[in-house]
Amino acid sequence: MSLEQDLLAQRLERVREIEKLGFAPYGHRFDASHELPAITARADEYTAEALEANPVNVKICGRLQTIRRMGKAGFANLEQGGAKLQIYIKKDDVSEAAYELYKGLDLGDIIGCEGFLFRTRTGELSVHVKTLTFLAKTLLAMPEKFHGLEDTETRYRQRYLDLLSNPEVREIFVKRAKTVSSLRRQLDAKGFIEVETPMLQSQYGGAAARPFMTHHNTLDIDLYLRIAPELNLKRLVVGGLDRVYEINRNFRNEGISTRHNPEFTMLEFYQAYTDYLGLMDLTCELLKQTALDVNGATVAEWDGHQIDLGQIRRYTMREAVVEFWPDAATKPSLDNVRDADWLKQHGHKTSAGENLVEIFERVAEHHLIQPTIIYDFPVEVSPLAMRKPSEPALTDRFEVYACGMEIGNAFTELNDPQEQRRRFDMQLGMRERGDDEAHQMDEDYVRALSYGMPPAGGEGIGIDRLAMILTGQKSIRDVILFPLLRPEGSIGLAEQLRGLDRLV
Repeated sequence: MSLEQDLLAQRLERVREIEKLGFAPYGHRFDASHELPAITARADEYTAEALEANPVNVKICGRLQTIRRMGKAGFANLEQGGAKLQIYIKKDDVSEAAYELYKGLDLGDIIGCEGFLFRTRTGELSVHVKTLTFLAKTLLAMPEKFHGLEDTETRYRQRYLDLLSNPEVREIFVKRAKTVSSLRRQLDAKGFIEVETPMLQSQYGGAAARPFMTHHNTLDIDLYLRIAPELNLKRLVVGGLDRVYEINRNFRNEGISTRHNPEFTMLEFYQAYTDYLGLMDLTCELLKQTALDVNGATVAEWDGHQIDLGQIRRYTMREAVVEFWPDAATKPSLDNVRDADWLKQHGHKTSAGENLVEIFERVAEHHLIQPTIIYDFPVEVSPLAMRKPSEPALTDRFEVYACGMEIGNAFTELNDPQEQRRRFDMQLGMRERGDDEAHQMDEDYVRALSYGMPPAGGEGIGIDRLAMILTGQKSIRDVILFPLLRPEGSIGLAEQLRGLDRLV
């Protein structure tokens, strides 16, 4: 028998012992009078004198983190909701069965207890237990308490154990939730309506990406998991919903990296009667307030940098190429960056616009550590954006960067159906030349525009990447509860647990 099987056998024997004592090893409802975070938040109020003058009775529950047995008494620490509280159990103050139960507890077991608050001789706030209830038995050993769970793949694969073992991980996902709540609250206050659009689509669009495909058996049709909700949200603007947003899950059949997960979360919002300049100002406001709501300050620490989401600088794409050109001796002028021959000399794409984007990504993007808006994107890479009136080769589009990565994309929406059809045709040409991420033709969307869409601006903000910045994480996997991983290659836990029946 392996060490793990031996541990399982011991824990299963304790399950039987718990039952013999009259307790259920997997209990039922437990109505607590207090949650541990509420008690610890008021710890300063619970002085020894105050508790002696006005006793506080509590009924609490949580998971055992430490146990210290000392003859006829002992201590243990319970954890719940990120808070810890000590309990004290004395043999003479509980039933015989309850004390026997306490003697057989393992780290990780979930229990409930009733008693009263007091201060120990060392001043630690604790609960003097009068009754003990067993709620759930742990059959597997918890990670060693001083070092937590450190193996990266195990942390991602067994996120439940990561959350139990590493308190800082819980705080990351609390902050992520606050990020979403802040954005939702701000948009609601500005009159935006939250909507839901389909994840299963007969035709994908709204971004340059490869989709995942599935099949609907009843209709006998192939469907795609959406790569973006954009076109459906703009259909709603056509329908008279002037301000809409969706916090949505998108799916893109692309590589996995520290900044990419095939399944990710976006905020997309659309506002009629504004343009990309209006969205620039709104974006700065949203990001600043979100940082304040999440961290209490506009500055977040990321990889040794102080990232200030309250100060967002702005460059055109051409200005950024000039500003961050790596060699002072060959530094181009803005006129150079406008010249198709110069762009062709320094790029490897077909058109001047594609070359400009390639050069920008190569020489400038990784320098954009502090929050930066890059605007005036070429028309070739912006099939859904309105052309810039003063320079038709460019569009009224911007992207927001921070920590060297894009966190938002916005533009003045193209609402001319004939021009939209020409843009789709341009994308089809790029697809024929081998760009399998170029946009498809969407006839129904062109039809929707033909009914008239008001001038509008639209934007998408990556929730995962924004959460990375606000929590100081360098990998997107650290802000996604269950990132995509390869299946376990070994026998793994499932096979271990199949042997439980043989051990009972």
